[in-house]
Order: sequence, then C-alpha cells, then structure tokens
Amino acid sequence: MQSTTPSVWQRLAGVRPEEAPAVLWSMLYVVALFLPYYVLRPLRDELGVAGGVENLPWLFTGTLLATLVASPLFAFAVRKLPPRQFIALTYRFFAANLMLLALMLHFAAPQWQVWLGRAFFIWVSVFSLFVVSVFWSFMVDIFDSERGKRLFGLLAAGATVGGLLGSAITSSLIPNLDRSWLMAIAVVFLEVAVRASRRLSLIAPALQHPARRDDPDQPLGGGIFAGMAHTLRSPYLGGLALFILLYSATSTFLYLQQASIAEHAFSERAARTAFFANIDLLANAITLVFQFLVTGRVIATVGIVAILCVLPLVSLASFAALAASPSVGVIVAAQVARRVVNFALARPAREILFTSSAREDRYKAKNFIDTVVYRGGDQVASWAFAGLMGLGLSLAQLPMIAVPLSAVWLVLSVWLGRTHMRSAAQMPMFPREASPACRSPDG
Repeated sequence: MQSTTPSVWQRLAGVRPEEAPAVLWSMLYVVALFLPYYVLRPLRDELGVAGGVENLPWLFTGTLLATLVASPLFAFAVRKLPPRQFIALTYRFFAANLMLLALMLHFAAPQWQVWLGRAFFIWVSVFSLFVVSVFWSFMVDIFDSERGKRLFGLLAAGATVGGLLGSAITSSLIPNLDRSWLMAIAVVFLEVAVRASRRLSLIAPALQHPARRDDPDQPLGGGIFAGMAHTLRSPYLGGLALFILLYSATSTFLYLQQASIAEHAFSERAARTAFFANIDLLANAITLVFQFLVTGRVIATVGIVAILCVLPLVSLASFAALAASPSVGVIVAAQVARRVVNFALARPAREILFTSSAREDRYKAKNFIDTVVYRGGDQVASWAFAGLMGLGLSLAQLPMIAVPLSAVWLVLSVWLGRTHMRSAAQMPMFPREASPACRSPDG
C-alpha cells in the first residue's frame, strides 16, 4: 500500500513521483549550464567597458552578425541530427571556442588584448542565447503546459543556483586568479551539462503524451529557415517575437545605462568586474528565494496572463526611477528588480507559451526568436542609445524612451497569455491518474 503522505518534491514544487528522475536530471543540466555563463558574464562586461562604452553599439552589431551566421548552422544541425546529438554538438562547439579564446587572452601581446576582449564580448553574447535557448527548447518539448506551470519555476530556480555559484566563483576568485582559469572552469561544467542532457533524453519520452512523442533518434527535418518563416507567418509566434524584441530592447537600454554609470564610478578593472558580479550575485540570491517559495504557486493560482504583465510594469517603474536619479544605487535596484521578476516569473511563463506550439517550432522558431530576434532588439536599442546620447540627451532623459515601449509590451503580454490559454485547452494531455506517463521510466 502506497503512502498518501506528500513527498518532499510535492511539498516544495508539486513534483510527482514519476516526474522526479526527469526533474532531477533537468536540474543538474540547468545548474551546469548557467554556472559557466555567470562565471563568464562579469568578464564579458568588464572587457566590454575596457574597450570603451562608446564602442558597445559596435559590439552589439558584431553580436548580431555572428548570430545571423550561427542561426542557420544550428538549424542545419537540428535538421540532420536527433536532439540529444545536436545538443551535445552545440555545447561542445562552444566549449572548444572558449578554450581557444582562453589561450589567446592568456598569451596574446598587450596590444591585442582590447580586440580579443571585444571578440570575447561577442562570443559570450552569442553563447548565452544559444545554449539557454537549446535548454528551454528541450524542456518545452518534454513538459506540456500543465507540467510547465508546476515545474518550470523549479527549473528556473536551478538556473538561479547555477547563476549564484558562477557569480560567487568569479567574485571571489578574480582578485587572485587569472581569467583564463575561470574560463577553464566554465568548460568543465559545459561538459557536465552535455552528460545530463543525454541522460535526460533517455528517460524523457515516458513523460510525453503519445501525440507529442516522437522517435528520439530521428532528426526533426524541415527547412533551415523554417524557424524564421514560421515566425513571420504565425500571429502567435510573431507576437512572441515582438515580446522578446521589447524585452531585449529595454534590457539593452538598462545595460548601457549600467555600463555608463560603472565607467564613471569605478576606475579599476577588478573593481568593475566585482561590481558586475555582485549585481548578479544579489539578483540571483533574491530570485532563488522567490523561485522556491513563490513562482510555482503564483503561476498556478494567479494565471499566466497576470504573470506576463509583471515584468513590463516593473520596467516602467525602473525606468521612471532612473530618469529621476541615474545613480549607482538606483541602477543596482533597477537591475536587481528586473532580473528577479524576469527569472522568477516572466521567464518560466514565457517558456510555457512555447508548449502550445508545434514540435519543430519549439526548436527552430524558438531558437530564431531567442537568438536573432533577441539580438535584433539589442542592435536597435544600442544604436538608438548611442544616437540619443549623440544628440545630447542625458542619462536622466534616456530612460524615458523605454517607458512607452514598456506600455506596448504590457498590452502584448495580455494578448499572448490569453491566446496561449485558448491553444493549451485544445492540446491532448494525460489524465492525472492511470496514465502511461505515471509509470516510472525504470519500470
């Protein structure tokens, strides 16, 4: 006779017994993926500032061009290889790049350091979007909308744990350890992510509805540019693309504001790196508390429409505060508030929106939106920021440009949430009991 006492998983996050193996491997996967990104992120930010804040728009242009090259290559891999193979190929490709960059930054002559720093900035910016997009594509392929509402908050908490560990590693080691060694740590954890994703691919099919289940050894097929074509043809996918574009544009405005304030406030490289790492550390610590105690329950009870609206509202308040006082304290508060809301609420809700799309779109259209569209938003916002600064606008006036963008974003969030709810209601789901998915993958 089975005990009716709720398990630890059920009490904390509503994880059912048959889901526990997949959730545990997913947690290891996401921790091992976000840890290297947050090790590298402060290094990227410092190298970007070291090359001159006035040159950051050019780095965003370089990032967009690199993304445009990488996106069809990724789509080709998706077309030819099954998911577990193209996931491993993607991560190991980036790991090999990182090893090469680490060696070059370590041994290059001083006159090349600025240019290598710019190359590293572009590389990390491309890396961060591709590897995270691949992770969430895999998650929305495994878990349907109902499971996503219960479990994506927990997976987002895993991402935050990885972020906390990565930020702490960089913040504590950067005063005494060469950055090349930090890059080597990132390479090791990328390989851990590969191993976890392979294990997950073996046990995940037992959780999927037959209508969503495909042969895990078969490539997805389709065209290389199918992601872009489907996004342009579908109002729903187009709405998701606009959502990401507005998020990216407002994030870039805030990032450039942060870079400008940090450039004036901190003169030493190590101090700037520690400042950026400490912002990440603070944001991730607060986010983790929200994700464990709030996210799953709030998404399940309040509803996806209301959750999607929170980040645009927080953005409105953040940009208004920066317009009133563009200082170190306010930029830290604005960055932390937006990141907490994004990772604790908006990101899980945004990923749930993709569960109602076709399987090919979960990988191809999602990757196109998460990379090309996202970097397009960076590009527009960075050059707009530079142009407005050139026209003489002050750091107090620039944030007001993002206020109407946030208002449009708010309206769009309502429409997307309602459209998803209608689509998800029509998708096949297992009954909660006596279902094939309720059996353990191990029998």
